[in-house]
Amino acid sequence: MDSKHEKDVESESVRSASGPRYEFYDPSKESRLTRLGLTFESFKRAPGTTGGQVVAGGNNVKDLERVLAEAPMLQQKMKPRHLQMIAVGGSIGTGLFVGSGNALHNGGPAGVLIAWILIGIMLINVTQAIGEMSILFPVSGGFYTLAVRFLDPSFAFAMGWNYVFQWAVVLPLEITVAGTTVQYWGEDIMHIAGWITIFWIVIAIVCVFGTLGFAEEEFWTSCLKLFVVIMFIFIGVVCICGGGPSGGQYDEYIGGRFWSNPGSFANGFKGVCAVFVTAAFSFAGTELTMPAAVKGTFWRITIIYITSLTIIGLLIPYDEERLLGGGGANASPFVIALDNARIRGLNHFVNITICISVLSIGLSCVYAGSRTLTALAETGYAPKVFAYVDKSSRPLWSVIAILIWGPLAYVNVVAAGDVVFNWLLALSGLSTLFTWLAICLCHIRFRRAWQVQGHSIEELPFQALGGVYGSWFGVILIIIVLIAQFYIAIWPIGGMSDDPKVVAERFFSAYLAMPVMILFYIIGYAWKRSLPQRAHEIDLDTGRKSWLTVEEMREYRAERKRAPLHVRIYRMLFTN
Repeated sequence: MDSKHEKDVESESVRSASGPRYEFYDPSKESRLTRLGLTFESFKRAPGTTGGQVVAGGNNVKDLERVLAEAPMLQQKMKPRHLQMIAVGGSIGTGLFVGSGNALHNGGPAGVLIAWILIGIMLINVTQAIGEMSILFPVSGGFYTLAVRFLDPSFAFAMGWNYVFQWAVVLPLEITVAGTTVQYWGEDIMHIAGWITIFWIVIAIVCVFGTLGFAEEEFWTSCLKLFVVIMFIFIGVVCICGGGPSGGQYDEYIGGRFWSNPGSFANGFKGVCAVFVTAAFSFAGTELTMPAAVKGTFWRITIIYITSLTIIGLLIPYDEERLLGGGGANASPFVIALDNARIRGLNHFVNITICISVLSIGLSCVYAGSRTLTALAETGYAPKVFAYVDKSSRPLWSVIAILIWGPLAYVNVVAAGDVVFNWLLALSGLSTLFTWLAICLCHIRFRRAWQVQGHSIEELPFQALGGVYGSWFGVILIIIVLIAQFYIAIWPIGGMSDDPKVVAERFFSAYLAMPVMILFYIIGYAWKRSLPQRAHEIDLDTGRKSWLTVEEMREYRAERKRAPLHVRIYRMLFTN
């Protein structure tokens, strides 16, 4: 793998004996302001791929120019520090800071831990699987493009559009949560519509800077979120041991008091089932982790989520009144715990962090949704206008298409807005689970095709930690969660209503994403009439960036084993 082939390319056709072959584009020849997206020139279409991806493979690459030309149109602008920090703190947001409060109320502290641990283990396998495939095939569009190749194009169509609509709907949700979070300091400061306008404009401005703007924002926001969560964990341990300020609830040892009274489970088995989707929502966006940083997901799940939720379950009883209702900071268990401790100022600091993290997830909505929409256009499943990528590497029309969903947040201003908003929330409820299911199925099919076509696992530059068994675990667990959600949709906590209309409304508000997914699949099949390919028919060459043989990979791994101990430990824990 150290024998890398890199090629300096310019914005002109690469010529062979027969004439021009592939169009390459060198963005370094543009001005710095153009690369940042701040000139009119930056909005013009990029004339070709940069061909900047590293190709490894010695003499096995028969046509290097063709392989370079298969690189994505979107430029690779993120630096290692961006990748590592996004992997660890990128998707920490509403689900952890706010949604965990409702989960604690429904499932109790034990139910929360069971749900988050199981979903977390599954997510580790999901990120490992997508890391294995994406390092070998660094294609634009992520899991959607892989699903077209390894699964059924009709299923990929359904998954891709489902993913786009998931993020399009989550954007106004996050903007609204940001607005209600600010109202923690008083509802008379500004009308909610004013806050919605401000947050939407801020997200749009950051989007002007494209991938680099997203990366820098995510880096510093992730640093802040990690600092706050780690600070909270240390303060929580002190408070549990009775070291809180005098006069607060934690000025004496409480230990596991709230696990005994009111108890560890709030609503028994049904309560645990109700928590799974909330846990999945809190991990939404984890699939955006870049291949080079998949190991960071393990640390985020174990240290950030599990530890902080354990602390929350020890500090706050599940029958705490402020956990009921509300979607803003007043329902955040982090703020509630600091209020109970009477630690002045920290509750405001945490609330500011919640507001910033919500905006961060809003930017992730635009980033993920626009890239997937562009991939849909590139494969013929969306209008070609969405395949437009400008010189600043922005999928311009795709970004605009996601941003225009933001004003849906204004429906909360009117009295009937809650009804519309709840249905939008229902659309995004299960979408994340379908995405992870597709990734696991892609990995299973990829491994099968790799084996059938005579390849060895040793040829892979990165191997998923759990192998194909980890992906099967993910498939089984996601199916179980879908069944549990179906159970809760029919028999919700508190019992089934006697009114059939209410029963139907509750079911679809919890399970609406399923019929939407089925509808997308029917449309995709009617359009393309495609069926899954057999394992020996799957294309394993197009877009492939590693062509090393088993012998070359063994030599490479042997060389890595000769590295100093501290280097090997760092690689094992943090890098690929």
